[in-house]
Amino acid sequence: MKTTFNVQNLVRANIKTLKPYASARDEYKDATTSEMIFLDANENPFENGVNRYPDPQQRSVKELLSTIKNIDSEQILLGNGSDEVLDLIFRAFCEPNQDNIITLPPTYGMYAVLANINAIENRAVLLTKGFQPEVAAILKEVDENSKILFLCSPNNPSGNSFTAEIVEDLLTKFNGLVVIDEAYIDFSEQNSWLEKLAQFPNLIITQTLSKAYGLAGIRLGVCYASEEIIKILNRIKPPYNVNELTQQRALERLSKTAVVANEVSEIKQQRTLVLKALKTVSCIQRIHPTDCNFVMVQVDHATARYKQLIAKGIVVRNRTTQALCENCLRLTIGTPLENQQLIQALIEISL
Repeated sequence: MKTTFNVQNLVRANIKTLKPYASARDEYKDATTSEMIFLDANENPFENGVNRYPDPQQRSVKELLSTIKNIDSEQILLGNGSDEVLDLIFRAFCEPNQDNIITLPPTYGMYAVLANINAIENRAVLLTKGFQPEVAAILKEVDENSKILFLCSPNNPSGNSFTAEIVEDLLTKFNGLVVIDEAYIDFSEQNSWLEKLAQFPNLIITQTLSKAYGLAGIRLGVCYASEEIIKILNRIKPPYNVNELTQQRALERLSKTAVVANEVSEIKQQRTLVLKALKTVSCIQRIHPTDCNFVMVQVDHATARYKQLIAKGIVVRNRTTQALCENCLRLTIGTPLENQQLIQALIEISL
C-alpha cells in the first residue's frame, strides 16, 4: 500500500465538518453499570427490561468480539445488519452524483442497490469465468472519483473465495477503500483478512452474525477497520442503531463459541456429503467449488427445475439472471434430513 494513503482525502466535505448527535447515553457513558437515578433521556421509568435506551456504542458486545477476533474494540462498528454498515460507508465516503464504486458481478446485490440509493455510479467489472477478480480490468475502470472497491469473499452467489494474491494486489494498487465482505468466512478454509488489517489502512472488513452464528433474525452486522475509519463512521451512525434485545441476544450467542463451532463443523460435514450426492443427479451439469454454507450448481434448465422443487416443498434460489450464472441454482446446506430430502427431490425431478 502506498505510504501516501490518507483516508481523510476520501471523506465527504460535509462529513468532515459534521457535528454528530450526542444522545443522553453518549453523554453519561456509565449508564449500563451505574446505580444512578436516570432522569436524563425522557424514558418511561417503570422497569420492564427494555424501557431504557440501549448502549449506543454496544460496548459489551464489542468487548466480547474484540476478545474473540483479537481486534481492538475501537476498530469495531456494529450496525443493524451488514446493510446498514455498508450504507454508512457509502454516506461517509461517496459524494452523490460525483463519485463511483467498483463491484464485481456476480456478487451480493445490495452493493448496487445502495449505490443507486446514494446516487453513486456503479462500475461493474465481471469476474472471470472461474469467478476470480481480474486486476487489470478493474484498475482500468478506476479514476480519481473511484472511492470503494467491493470484494465479496467467499463470494455470493458463486461460493468460492478469491485468491489471496489477487486480493493483496488490489489492496496495494487501489487508492480508495477496499471493502471485503466476509459474511461466509466461518465456512471457509481460508483465513480471514482480519489477520492483515493492520497492514492495509484502506481495508474495511464486514462480517455478520446472520450465518455461522445463526442470528439472521436479530440483524447484527460488524465492521472492522482502522480506528480512524471507525471514528468517521461513528460520526454518522444513528444514535441507537442496535437495539437492546439484539445486543442481549448477541452477547448470549457470542458467549457460546463451542456451540457455534460445532454447528459450523456439522454444516461443513453436511456440505461435503451434499457435494458428493449432487454428483449423482443427472440434471446437474456442473457443481461449483464452495467455501460457504451453500453450493451453486448449473442445471439443464434452472427455472423449470426451480419450479419443480417448489412443487415438492423445497425452496432454493434461482440465480440464472445473474452474470455468469446462466441456469444456476443456489442450494443452502440445511439439516441432515433437509439435505436428504433435497437430494431425493433432485433425483426425482431428473427422471
